[in-house]
Amino acid sequence: MNEEKTASRNSKLLGEIVNQFAIYGDFKTAEPFGSGHINSTFASLWNQAGVSLRYIHQRINEHVFHRPDQVMENIKRVTDHIRAGLIRDGFADTSRRTLTVVPSRDGKLWVRDCEGGWWRTYFFIEGCQGPELTVSTDSARFLGESIARFQSQLADLGGARLHETIPNFHDMENRYRLFHNAVSKDCRNRAKDVEKEISFMVENEARGGILIRSLRDGSIPERICHNDTKMNNILIDESDSQALCVIDLDTVMPGTSLFDLGDLIRTVTNRAAEDERDLSKIEFDLAYFEALLDGYLSRAIEFLSGAELDLLCESGRNITQIMGLRFLTDYLEGDHYYHIDRPDHNIDRCRTQIALIQSMDSKWEAALGIAGKLCKREK
Repeated sequence: MNEEKTASRNSKLLGEIVNQFAIYGDFKTAEPFGSGHINSTFASLWNQAGVSLRYIHQRINEHVFHRPDQVMENIKRVTDHIRAGLIRDGFADTSRRTLTVVPSRDGKLWVRDCEGGWWRTYFFIEGCQGPELTVSTDSARFLGESIARFQSQLADLGGARLHETIPNFHDMENRYRLFHNAVSKDCRNRAKDVEKEISFMVENEARGGILIRSLRDGSIPERICHNDTKMNNILIDESDSQALCVIDLDTVMPGTSLFDLGDLIRTVTNRAAEDERDLSKIEFDLAYFEALLDGYLSRAIEFLSGAELDLLCESGRNITQIMGLRFLTDYLEGDHYYHIDRPDHNIDRCRTQIALIQSMDSKWEAALGIAGKLCKREK
């Protein structure tokens, strides 16, 4: 089913169940919203006693998240904890600084549609945006500080271990097993067209496992992390350009803080689009890397271990590699995981990641020098 038909079907399903959420007033309209790869997202407009208010609705992708109930339990725990901390610290606008889950009228965190699909609803956070590209070193520093703040907000979350909403999500060794299986089966007869990309991934397999091996053997500690810290998952207030909150919390679960930093390095230091076809535009920008790391360490130095500090640079290369591997695997399997806008979209994304890794490697000693200087200074 193509994207347009899927959106139309999901819009109809939303119309049938939207009044089952604890929203009061008169429902007006709902339109597709955003550009996420995974879930189907809509913004609805309501008339509440003469005031127009918007809400966000998402149909959770069960092909990706097999237990949507556990996803929502994690999100509720995390947002409640962040909100309590904000209140404790004297913030009055907590509904803009963390997501607010709107329950169903019977108290659940979701509503099921007639096809069995899982829907959730949040307050719409007005007057903000999620940046797609970094526009200055100041914004890079700001983004680093923002995700370190998010990690610190969850550092004291007690209770049971969070659910692993996608088991083995950043497990590079497992991702390589899936990759090799996809190459072996070659169900779409595409391997012959991407031999160069396959060879690159095979040649870099051993190095790619450094973070997951370090986490597994206890060299670095397990922490709660976002696991998908793309720039557009950090909402920025349009009025004062300050960070509001981190969104897209489906993958908040146990991991390493380096997963989050690595994804920021991947997206912030390369100022071209993730699916840029002109690979000459792909470059690991050392100035942006230094600013990002400076902002991140301004808060994270308080809780990072020495072993984590030693892997700061490797985190960016590692997450770039795992994303390239995932894009390539999805391409070989027939593009069933990521939304695509053109037939070669996933392989374009893969090539961008490979080009970024190659640029990182060409500047590796300089990056290590920057990280060492900042860690020493912060210490």
